[in-house]
Amino acid sequence: MNNNEIGTIYLEDLEIGLSRSITKVIDEHAIDLFAQVSEDRNPIHLDDAAGKASIFKTRIAHGMLSAGLFSALIGERLPGHGSIYMSQNLRFTAPVRIGETVTATVTVTDIIPAKRRVALECVARVGDTVVITGDALVLAPVRAKS
Repeated sequence: MNNNEIGTIYLEDLEIGLSRSITKVIDEHAIDLFAQVSEDRNPIHLDDAAGKASIFKTRIAHGMLSAGLFSALIGERLPGHGSIYMSQNLRFTAPVRIGETVTATVTVTDIIPAKRRVALECVARVGDTVVITGDALVLAPVRAKS
């Protein structure tokens, strides 16, 4: 399985240090859709005047829009299909501006086979700037026993 392949990496095949990434341009359309789905219509995300008046001097994307890329990685790539989110901790360290490209990466930091749990480091970047850090704990899929 390459870094972009969708599917499942079973608990039995996971290794400390294994990682997967996803990259997405956070454009106007994504922000509008996220506002509709999440019901978060904070003017800093949707109104140019509010953005200009903010500490960022421009509109910014919802933090959870970029953080949602971790969910995509966990559910689609590492561990992938069959994973169950148990917890997620996040720290937002810099804003994502409209039109910026975010690369999110999850990396296996611990495997607890008896409980089927996998700990993941979560980092999102815009270029060299870290915009989100955190960690997640997931229940990983296992191969069906015959």
